[in-house]
Amino acid sequence: MLLFGLFLLLSTLHLAFFIYNPAQRANLYFTLYTLAVATSFCCTGFLDEVQRSDVRLGLDILSYVALQTGGVLAVHALYCLFSVRRTAVYYGLWLVNGLSLALLTYGHGLSWYPTVAFMVLVSAEQLRLTVGAMQQTRRAVGIIAVGFAIALVLLVLFGFLARFHQPVLQMELLSVPVHTLLTFPAFLSPVLAISLFLARQFALDSRLLKIKLNQVRLLSEQTLTQQREKQVLLAQQNEMLEQQVQQRTAALQRTLLHLQTTQDQLVQSEKMASLGELTAGIAHEIQNPLNFVNNFADVAVELLLELKEGPVQALPAPDKEYAHELAGELAQTLEKIQTHGHRADAIVRGMLEHSRAGTGQRELTNLNALCDEYLHLAYHGLRAKDPTFSATLTTDFEHNMGVIELVPQDIGRVLLNLFNNAFYAVQMRKQQETKEYRPEVRVKTRRTANTVEVVVRDNGTGIPASVVEKIYQPFFTTKPAGEGTGLGLSLSYDIITKIHRGTLRVDTKEGQYTKFTVSLPVGQSSEVPAEHSIR
Repeated sequence: MLLFGLFLLLSTLHLAFFIYNPAQRANLYFTLYTLAVATSFCCTGFLDEVQRSDVRLGLDILSYVALQTGGVLAVHALYCLFSVRRTAVYYGLWLVNGLSLALLTYGHGLSWYPTVAFMVLVSAEQLRLTVGAMQQTRRAVGIIAVGFAIALVLLVLFGFLARFHQPVLQMELLSVPVHTLLTFPAFLSPVLAISLFLARQFALDSRLLKIKLNQVRLLSEQTLTQQREKQVLLAQQNEMLEQQVQQRTAALQRTLLHLQTTQDQLVQSEKMASLGELTAGIAHEIQNPLNFVNNFADVAVELLLELKEGPVQALPAPDKEYAHELAGELAQTLEKIQTHGHRADAIVRGMLEHSRAGTGQRELTNLNALCDEYLHLAYHGLRAKDPTFSATLTTDFEHNMGVIELVPQDIGRVLLNLFNNAFYAVQMRKQQETKEYRPEVRVKTRRTANTVEVVVRDNGTGIPASVVEKIYQPFFTTKPAGEGTGLGLSLSYDIITKIHRGTLRVDTKEGQYTKFTVSLPVGQSSEVPAEHSIR
């Protein structure tokens, strides 16, 4: 009767949960389950008060029917609670329930064994569903699992003692029969565990509802705030539109200025191209008379040597000595003519080399020597324009560099452009800062198994972060109009990436330094496609 009262109370509690939250249909099935079990214990409690045997038999059968059917309803409630699709196991329990009740009713000498066996199956299925829910990280499902585990163990122990050690069940422990100590918690632990779990869910739902109410209140406040902000925005709309018109006008003016600057740069680029052609023509014109000067200087030296060995020997001693003195002075003069003639010839050859288009043919080249040559060429070129300029040239060349297969004219253009930019940057910073600043340009080469690198670093003005991404774009330059075409780094990037399949990286900090790293792969084919040759 105590179990009857407890299950009736729990049935009322789950019914209240269902009425409060009809969406949770598991509470309805738990209500039916606890009500059925309460009915079972009610029938069992009144058996001793009934004298008629047929009524006692009917109450006894009703008790088992209610108990077993309640167990299947509990399984159904768990399927609903854990949102599990009902399988053949569920329908099999209904079938076994019918068979068990038939054996209980019409079987002779089986007593309550079919009911105990059926309740063990029901507890096992309940435990399986609960463990499955735990594996899906369902929170607090362990409470139900513990309740079903206790029920399963106690029912199995009860069935074992009833079958093999029945006198033990009649023994009393703490003035309570052993069978009561086993059956009481076996029936009560699952339903208490389920009630605790659902009570916890009810509390969480209530807390969630409070949170949602707070959110609704906050949303209402936000809506009022947004309405006020809209009023303020409407008041500021005219002013904002006027500012936008001014900004767009300024943007158009900047665009126009940029177009004008680009036009100036294009004009300057054409001038530079024409200057290159003019330089090549002048160099060709100078080459011919220069060849005559060099050739006749060589012939004059030979004639002077014949003169000293021939006619001069026949002169009288005083005249002979004077003639030797004049011949010596003339030989020194011719030697200087030869030296400066060959120097002028080298200058002309260099002008022709820089003005003519590259062949695009890869050659085995000493990269260290190429870097050193163009470094000094760029430095002396700047000093020719500004004799007061001076900078420290620091080189760190790889000793085991060897020869590299590349297009020397194209790589020379890249190096010359990088060196010119570096010297321009340190020159600009020298003009801006005090005498304590020391301009320096560093060149380093390194070779690995697959690549060679040339690093050009200066301690000049650096590149602003806002334009770093644009430096490889054609016609983009940070120099004033007339001092840069905006094509140097663009052509250099194409030479390195498209022709030599390498990379050109920049690392800079405004006002401190700029570092360009040219990385070229080693072992490419010796031929370059004609369409990739940059003239």
